[in-house]
Amino acid sequence: MFFVVSKVFWFFIQPLNLSLFLLLAGVVALLAGWRRLAITGCLGGLVILALATWTSLGAILLNPLEERFQRPNLPEKVDGIVVLGGGLEGAINLARGGYELNRAGDRFVETAILARRFPDARIVVSGGVGSLILDGEGDAATAERLLTALGVERERLVLENDSRNTYENAVFTKRLVSPKPGETWLLVTSAFHMPRSMALFRKADFEVLPWPVDYRTSGQEGVGLLRDDPADALQNTTMAIREWIGLVAYWLSGKIASPFPGPA
Repeated sequence: MFFVVSKVFWFFIQPLNLSLFLLLAGVVALLAGWRRLAITGCLGGLVILALATWTSLGAILLNPLEERFQRPNLPEKVDGIVVLGGGLEGAINLARGGYELNRAGDRFVETAILARRFPDARIVVSGGVGSLILDGEGDAATAERLLTALGVERERLVLENDSRNTYENAVFTKRLVSPKPGETWLLVTSAFHMPRSMALFRKADFEVLPWPVDYRTSGQEGVGLLRDDPADALQNTTMAIREWIGLVAYWLSGKIASPFPGPA
């Protein structure tokens, strides 16, 4: 139920859709003769769209998330590496049988690098189909082709292809690998996604070290206009709002202990 509600809520609240719905409501209100309501709806939609695409709002919201967890000094031995899905184009890969990456594809590039650095570590890929409507191939299924093509031995891979969100990533992965006390595990995911991920793995009693990748900000953007390509700015704003809403929702539902988790 939580999964379905979260997907439906996000469909309506994400900046692009929300601005379009407000503009549509403004047009309908105008046709109905409600001039004040029409102005409010249209103006609200335009303001949201302008803030999301023409300002550095997205970077400002993302940066605190990306700075929350830093990469640690690694021990000589790592027992396992967990990479969370989200970096592969599931619909395209299902249709074409390849391993097309999206902006979060750094997760799998870094995992392949870590796999070479720690040749005895198990490599766990956690990620099924997280879409409510679109059909696609789970990232764990695609990652098997990608990582073996990059030289990772198939017998090292542990594929968790059932999870649909980060909560299920943590719970299903813990159940699958049964980490032992004293083992060292790395968690690879996007830097802005690391606070929620670390909190959920802690809640699942799975101790991992953060290894953030896929940074979207430099930390030097500041407040300003037209600091980035509008499409990239819109995506950053969308990802930031989604992540902050996710943190609050997981906290209110008791899945994590804090709305802004940090290092232990």
